[in-house]
Amino acid sequence: MIVFHGSNQIVKNPNVYYSKKYLDFGKGFYVTTFQSQAEKWAKRKSSRYGGNSVVNVYELSDDLSQFNVLKFSQENEKWLDFVFNCRNYIIYFRNIFYTTYEFNSCI
Repeated sequence: MIVFHGSNQIVKNPNVYYSKKYLDFGKGFYVTTFQSQAEKWAKRKSSRYGGNSVVNVYELSDDLSQFNVLKFSQENEKWLDFVFNCRNYIIYFRNIFYTTYEFNSCI
């Protein structure tokens, strides 16, 4: 699967260390399967921080079995609660509190 990351620089080796904590799905390296969405992110990032808009392209295996995935099939109340709590650095889903290290992918 091809995924895209919008930035103001080339990112050869993604690293969550540089991520902010209070993002929609918590601290992480955000990618999308939609190139147009990554282009918007790149423009936003370069307008805020300078530099050029860069869309980084990566190949990710379709086999996600090596990851502990938290999957949302649709944007619903559970999804919205999760996003709200991540923005406030509270990881909570299905009446269970999570630390940011109990899952490593959110789709």
